Amino acid sequence: DWERARQEGVYRPASLESEGFIHFSRPEQVAAVANRFYAGRTDLLLLWVSPQNLTAPLKWEAADGEIFPHLYGALPVEAVAAVTPFQPGERGLFRRAERPAGSTSLC
Repeated sequence: DWERARQEGVYRPASLESEGFIHFSRPEQVAAVANRFYAGRTDLLLLWVSPQNLTAPLKWEAADGEIFPHLYGALPVEAVAAVTPFQPGERGLFRRAERPAGSTSLC
């Protein structure tokens, strides 16, 4: 998906069509979300997004007792400040995502 997005200039995951938005997380939320939905996967990438470079509305909404950022439109590739692999640790569980140096991004 990400390679295609890089070629097209925008990222449009399936959730954009099925739910109307792209799920984002704050760095401190990423591990819990990954463990809930992607435990054991070794092919995940974190897209570190600079909110000021988004062209679609970003809304903070409640889900599962927390507030999560949701992007209501496609993600422009130029809004992605960094891409990092997100590998599980022992027993297939993810740990807190480490923000790239100098980044103030969402994932």
